[in-house]
Amino acid sequence: MDTPCHHLLALDVRHLKHDTQHVCPECVAIGDTWVHLRVCQECGHVGCCDDSKNKHATRHFRATQHPVITSAQPGERWAWCYPDEAFMEY
Repeated sequence: MDTPCHHLLALDVRHLKHDTQHVCPECVAIGDTWVHLRVCQECGHVGCCDDSKNKHATRHFRATQHPVITSAQPGERWAWCYPDEAFMEY
């Protein structure tokens, strides 16, 4: 972990929410594409990453203030906390 924060320290990696859709529903709805997917650990919302044009994961955070996302990419095991700008591998 680069920067500890209480949001990341509270994560139970045994019970993380995972992407079961493998799509960004908001991009699909507007007929657009994405680069990578992220999963909100508060509610399970799947959104596209900030390298994607629409940045739906970050938009979701701004709308809900749900603090932590994880990567939905196969083989990637990391979490990001928006408010604390903190990163953690697990």
